[in-house]
Amino acid sequence: MEEQFPIFKTKIDGLTQDFDLNSPAGRHEYFHAKAGDKIEALKQYLDSDSFVSFWLAKKGAGKGTYSKMFAEIIGEERVAHIAVGDIVRDVHAAIDDDEKKRELINYLHDHYRGPISVDEAIDALLGRSVTSLLPTEFILTLIRREIEQLDGQCILMDGFPRGLDQVSYSLYFREIMNLRHDPDFFVLIDVPNDVIDARYKARVVCPQCQLSRNIKFLVTKFVEYDDSTDMYYLLCDNPACDGHGTQRMGPKEGQELGIEAIRDRIETDESLISYALRLRGVPLIKLRNTVPVSKAQD
Repeated sequence: MEEQFPIFKTKIDGLTQDFDLNSPAGRHEYFHAKAGDKIEALKQYLDSDSFVSFWLAKKGAGKGTYSKMFAEIIGEERVAHIAVGDIVRDVHAAIDDDEKKRELINYLHDHYRGPISVDEAIDALLGRSVTSLLPTEFILTLIRREIEQLDGQCILMDGFPRGLDQVSYSLYFREIMNLRHDPDFFVLIDVPNDVIDARYKARVVCPQCQLSRNIKFLVTKFVEYDDSTDMYYLLCDNPACDGHGTQRMGPKEGQELGIEAIRDRIETDESLISYALRLRGVPLIKLRNTVPVSKAQD
């Protein structure tokens, strides 16, 4: 699969400046030095138009980091990162709030169509039922509810499609969601499993804004030391987060096992990406997350 992701040279002749990619300001300078005209053109386009993009990558490859960085450079007000995992967590939270639960149930009764009832679908989502599988139609209804709350932003879809059976839904997603005039495309990210394993063991996340960083490979600008554990830790540096400069970032449960804890998911994601590479009639953006050591100096 890796050979299908070409390596592009992005070096700008005459540009010798050093950039601090660990800070938002440094990243802003870097990307504008590399692609300033294209960034401004994209901003201008998104001020009056939008698009739908489907991000496919192996778990831990950096979908969340890339999408948040894209929003940071283009402008948060122009971008909507819709993560199915976040939607599911929001449903869990809504069930515990009587008013939000009532609003959610009413919406589902008005818009959901599928092979099982709304109550059965919610039980499956919450893990209360082992006999009912959560239908794709139910997930699509939750996504539609999320999209209806947007104000014309472009959509970065993360976590859909999740399996081969959902690819056909994504190919006709515009029609399903009544987004008939929005250009759509797939963003496919390639990264070796060894890199994912190393990243996964050192990843930390902000519990408030879900910013993902890495204690070894992608630190924030706030690095602190904990005397009690004799370890360094990161504070969130997302300017839009209430925990900017104060919220301690931490690991997710089970990630110390590395890639072995998600081996089945990795294999499913690989199959999905391989299938997507064979698609015709829809634009594909192939994003290489790493460069082999043998070619890094070329």
